[in-house]
Amino acid sequence: MTETKPAKRKPVFKKVDQLKPDTKGHTLVVKVVSSKMVLQKARPDGIQVRQMRIAECLVGDETGTIIFTARNDQVDLMTTGATVILRNAKIDMFKGSMRLAVDKWGRVEVTEPASFAVKEENNLSMVEYELIDVNELANAGAREVHLEAVSIGV
Repeated sequence: MTETKPAKRKPVFKKVDQLKPDTKGHTLVVKVVSSKMVLQKARPDGIQVRQMRIAECLVGDETGTIIFTARNDQVDLMTTGATVILRNAKIDMFKGSMRLAVDKWGRVEVTEPASFAVKEENNLSMVEYELIDVNELANAGAREVHLEAVSIGV
């Protein structure tokens, strides 16, 4: 008896301007606009010492940009001008704004240079979100909480 593996789903590529707070499972093709190391320190990992590195990278496509938080080996791939595919990416919220990240369940791959020009004036990480208690606003029976966008002066 032979077992057949289920066919893999074709990835659905999203554009930066389609990203929403606290969502996951995104696949995007983006260009790296800039990369800045924000943390580099040694941390003990059992017997040996491992480097922990975090970089904030501005990435984008023809619809907009967003800050991508690169960790450890991902930092090396995020060179200015590189085109990368972010697989199974998620949106984390940091101080009320969106940050794109790829954890251990996702993948960052360098790919062929893309032909699009990055739209830098639409930076989704510059939009500040605030938790709003809809119950307080409408005095409704069911308690709902959602995020509301508040534009930061750009």
